[in-house]
Amino acid sequence: MRLKNKLVVITGAASGIGRAGVELFAREGATVVGVDLNSEHLHKVIEGAKTSNAPIFAISADLTRRDQTKNMIHEAAHLMGGIDILWNNAGMPGPAEVEGLDVDKYDQAIELNLTAGILATGEVIPYMRKRGRGSIVFTSSISGITGSLLSPTYAAAKFGIVGFTMSMALRHARDNIRVNAICPGMTQTGLTDTFMSRANDPELIKQNTIKFTEATPLGRIARPEEIAHAALWLASDDASFVTGIAMPVDGGVAAKP
Repeated sequence: MRLKNKLVVITGAASGIGRAGVELFAREGATVVGVDLNSEHLHKVIEGAKTSNAPIFAISADLTRRDQTKNMIHEAAHLMGGIDILWNNAGMPGPAEVEGLDVDKYDQAIELNLTAGILATGEVIPYMRKRGRGSIVFTSSISGITGSLLSPTYAAAKFGIVGFTMSMALRHARDNIRVNAICPGMTQTGLTDTFMSRANDPELIKQNTIKFTEATPLGRIARPEEIAHAALWLASDDASFVTGIAMPVDGGVAAKP
């Protein structure tokens, strides 16, 4: 087990990549705290993931509210007796258009996609220092290293995550705290459907999914479990000499000219 006796917090844990992460990290021996706004779905995930001897906890929190973002770190540390790994995974698409931008929706998306991870990281650093080491993983996006036709404001937040990841890796290397980001391509989640059509048009979702699949060198979109395995590697001691990277998990999209 690659995470035996590790104490882990995963945000955005009720569905998609976060759900896959809770299930995988628990199988790998970690004590896990899953965090999400959707309390009902979160508790179903937690119950379904209880397949190991390590305990799993749920914290319901709205990470667009800064007090709740900070408090969930302290609550998780109290539940587990510390924190070794933080996976800042929660996110949302946000507005598609820049012309006539809905500023309220933009602010909400920036708060969840960028600010929440920054705040959570600031709160978790002292706990990791106490334990003598730590690993922080961010879910950025392929849109954080190549740009996005579908959502420029989303790309702005995800580029911000990559810059923050690299900066924090430098800042806390002497604390033996590693900081890395994964950059998923299109993945089989509800979030992807929203990207494909903000109007939830089934035909447009289908058409755009076909376009992105054909544009991916491996010829398909990712499964959530594949993204979770990449995060597991970065979080684990298998990547003990890896810090400050933004790792594409995108079927080869970032390699294209």
